[in-house]
Amino acid sequence: MPVEPPIYRDPQYQRLWAVGSLVGLVRWIEILAFAVFTYEHTQSAMWVASLMMLRMVPLALFGLSLGALASRVSRPRLLLLLHGVVFATGGALLLLSLFGQVQVWHLVLASGLSGLLWASDMPLRRGLMADIAGPRRVAQAMSIDSVSSSACRLIGPALGGLLMARGGLSLVFVFSVLLFLPALLALASLSEPRSAPQVGGLSLRATLAGGWQAVRESPRLRAVLWLTVIFNVFAWPVMSMVPVIGQERLQLDPEGVGMLASLDGVGAVLGSVLLSFAAARLRHGRLYLGAILSFMVLQMLLAWSPQLLLTAAALLVLGAAQTGFGVMQATLVYTSTQASQRAQAMGVMTMCIGASPLGFLLVGALAERLGAPWAISVCAVCGLLAVALTWRLCRTCLREPSALAGPVRG
Repeated sequence: MPVEPPIYRDPQYQRLWAVGSLVGLVRWIEILAFAVFTYEHTQSAMWVASLMMLRMVPLALFGLSLGALASRVSRPRLLLLLHGVVFATGGALLLLSLFGQVQVWHLVLASGLSGLLWASDMPLRRGLMADIAGPRRVAQAMSIDSVSSSACRLIGPALGGLLMARGGLSLVFVFSVLLFLPALLALASLSEPRSAPQVGGLSLRATLAGGWQAVRESPRLRAVLWLTVIFNVFAWPVMSMVPVIGQERLQLDPEGVGMLASLDGVGAVLGSVLLSFAAARLRHGRLYLGAILSFMVLQMLLAWSPQLLLTAAALLVLGAAQTGFGVMQATLVYTSTQASQRAQAMGVMTMCIGASPLGFLLVGALAERLGAPWAISVCAVCGLLAVALTWRLCRTCLREPSALAGPVRG
């Protein structure tokens, strides 16, 4: 059997990787810039959290629908359409900003549309990557993509703060439009890979039924999904408070806030690189649960740290923990189900990730009443209590995967 070349040499994969990198960079630039602009104009932590929440709502509402749609239509064309809509929105906001007419509700609309594009990433762009790579190269393909995604989280907030400090939202939108242009060109030259599965397309109802059947049959999968809900309600949403912490508690300017917010991206990159070398030798279930518990403990340090260096250190470790959670999450779902149920199980996982808007609402509402530090702390305590009260279920993720799922260490 001939040896396949490394996936990064494939031109189609290179285009998809470039699209993900460019759009991911725009996403994290805008998340920081929108948060700074919104807080300056509203002085409301709730509004800041709501913007991030709106980027996550489409995962719960449209993640499974986009997955079902992906089996019926051309994925490259659908990707081109969705990216074109977000590009046009950025162009319209650029014009409004040049005339000084941007309002917070404009950013609310843009965040929702960007969230729809984000929801399409797993079933469309990454689905194409997997088909191009094939079973022997799919792990390599996703690892490379994960490193670039983490790098975007590192660079994006710092660049967003710098752009806001130098030219305000107008400069942010100029940068966004310029980055989207090569992404659209790359998508225009894509085609469906020959290895793509030729299926008639599962209905949304069939996708849901298959996913819940997989959940019923695998206690380990139930534990992973429950911990995913806990993390997305009580842990990850608190990161939306970093701009508030930076401005209120540490008295940083927009450029400083951007640099601070990029530090969890540094930790994520370091964690991704480390996992790419060590993942095969680690017990995945322990790393997954450990990352979740570590994140919730460290978020309290983030909330109350009086010093910039201590806050920076907390963000570095939080970023690494988030990478451990994200990488092991998909791995555990994959190894906890039969091959015929994996696509549906991933769909259910997307719905569980979609619980994060509840977390953004919670942390935003608490921050309005108690302040950002207390809001972050309350979320941490609630998350740790949720794990403790359901420990009998949560510890199931530490079990070895069944023979049906394949010989992967757990």
